[in-house]
Amino acid sequence: PSYLITPWNFPLAMATRKVAPALAAGCPVVVKPAELTPLTTLRFAALLVEVGLPAGVVNVVTTTDPAGLSTALLADSRLRKLSFTGSTPVGRRLLAQAADRVLRTSMELGGNAPLLVFDDADLEQAVAGAMAAKFRNIGQACTAANRFLVHQPVLEAFTERITERVRSLRVGPGTDPKVDLGPLVGARAVDKVDELVQDAVAHGATLRTGGHRLDGPGHFYAPTVLTDIPPQARIAQEEIFGPVIAITGFRDEAEAVAMANRTEAGLVGFVFTRDLARAQRMIAQLETGMLGV
Repeated sequence: PSYLITPWNFPLAMATRKVAPALAAGCPVVVKPAELTPLTTLRFAALLVEVGLPAGVVNVVTTTDPAGLSTALLADSRLRKLSFTGSTPVGRRLLAQAADRVLRTSMELGGNAPLLVFDDADLEQAVAGAMAAKFRNIGQACTAANRFLVHQPVLEAFTERITERVRSLRVGPGTDPKVDLGPLVGARAVDKVDELVQDAVAHGATLRTGGHRLDGPGHFYAPTVLTDIPPQARIAQEEIFGPVIAITGFRDEAEAVAMANRTEAGLVGFVFTRDLARAQRMIAQLETGMLGV
């Protein structure tokens, strides 16, 4: 059997993409959904039984003690495989435990995605792409653009355009069809985003728009643009997981690559340029598993 641990932000997509290949290979699974979103996974498992999957092939275990459950399952001699999507610190602990029994592992850990805008980019396209890369799921995705690195000749023009777009976003509950952005997942998520923003401002970053909590009911944060991010600010190092665009300028291609690679989380990156030769250089030089050009 395989042990599959899924995150809260895309509960159905993550469960299906882990369960499907396991079933195709003839492997039963134990799925542990995130504490915040168990109902989606339970419904998915019920549907599998409804369409004919034998009971006991896909097993969903919910828990308020994820570390305890994982420790017990990883020590079971029947287990052959661990698949985890989630934060890097948790992934490290799980890998260490999996090493005791030399389990096969698949890890999709945290991101700190750079989004590079070069001076030859189509700025309208770059702004539209940046908005999509940042605000999908209100920024609550490991593939969300985190660090916006912009070529100095177009830095102010890009910043003005994207700030205008961000100011126009309407925030509210998903039941309102006029809303562009919904809530964050919980109070702790709002606290984390606000801490990163306030820390950046304290270190000298410039707040262009947003930068504060919004009233509920629900857990809302104003869509935010920060510029002049100093390297020592936490937001330059940590995954944001919220509706915050953090912009820093770069002088040339070499500096852009160095800044983009200044992270241990090499999940995904984004590049906007009209120069295909430069795009190929970025594919070779940026230390990410995926790159959107």
